[in-house]
Amino acid sequence: MPNVSMPTGQDWDAVNVGRASAGRKAVPKSAAGITAAKERGLVATERKYGAGGNKSAHSGAGVNAKKLEESEELKHAKVDKSLSKAIMQARMAKKMTQKELATAINEKPQVIGEYESGKAIPNPQIISKMERKLGCKLPRPGKKPAAKKTGAAGTKTAGRGGGVARGGGPPKRR
Repeated sequence: MPNVSMPTGQDWDAVNVGRASAGRKAVPKSAAGITAAKERGLVATERKYGAGGNKSAHSGAGVNAKKLEESEELKHAKVDKSLSKAIMQARMAKKMTQKELATAINEKPQVIGEYESGKAIPNPQIISKMERKLGCKLPRPGKKPAAKKTGAAGTKTAGRGGGVARGGGPPKRR
């Protein structure tokens, strides 16, 4: 058996567990005490950017809303009066209600109501469904003219020789 020395007896000295008054610094409780500690250099404070507030989430929200209202680019295209009138006249000629037309083209009755009141955003698929069911051509909303694409000059399109035939890349191997 190895010879190990074990302390015999008990330690009767006082032990501080938790709040020890020895070595504890006094914390200033009042504003005057804090400023006095700051002047002596015992307390250092830091100013944090945006701390303790929710200002960044709400600052300038009113300005952005005004900008959105002023710009007309963000407005959706609405159904023309000519289209809404044509739908209404064709539906009345077929002696159909809005609900009957809606069920015939698998749409909600509110959609037909929006088209006839001019509040709907034109959808070509729905308009073509109505055209088929009503049996007449409806005036389509005008499209903006797109820029015409011109072919690139200097490209060969016929023949098997070298040159650029389709686009970028190396010539075909044979």
